[in-house]
Amino acid sequence: MKNRRRATPSATSLEAAPGDDETARMKQYVITMAIRLACLILAVVIQPFGWYTFVFGAGFVFLPWFAVMFANQVGRSGGASAERPELSLERTAPAGDAPDDDAVIQISETSKDDPQA
Repeated sequence: MKNRRRATPSATSLEAAPGDDETARMKQYVITMAIRLACLILAVVIQPFGWYTFVFGAGFVFLPWFAVMFANQVGRSGGASAERPELSLERTAPAGDAPDDDAVIQISETSKDDPQA
């Protein structure tokens, strides 16, 4: 039995590698063109001609356009989006203190030469 690989989750928001992207696009394009060839063969071989002949003919005519549109689709995998960690972390108040929404934190800098430091 064939072992299928799962997509490894990405820790960054980078797109897929160009080689992987090209391989996926090529695979999708070849599958669509194989369906187009099947439409051509079925439109010619199946007798008597009927409404399905026009469906197969439409598939033969319009599938190249769809194949190119789907193969050139930008950002189709979606990739991982960058997330701000501040939004995913919950803020918890210290155990003994009541939350003070009006508190202001002031930071002041001192130099090494300052005797009061």
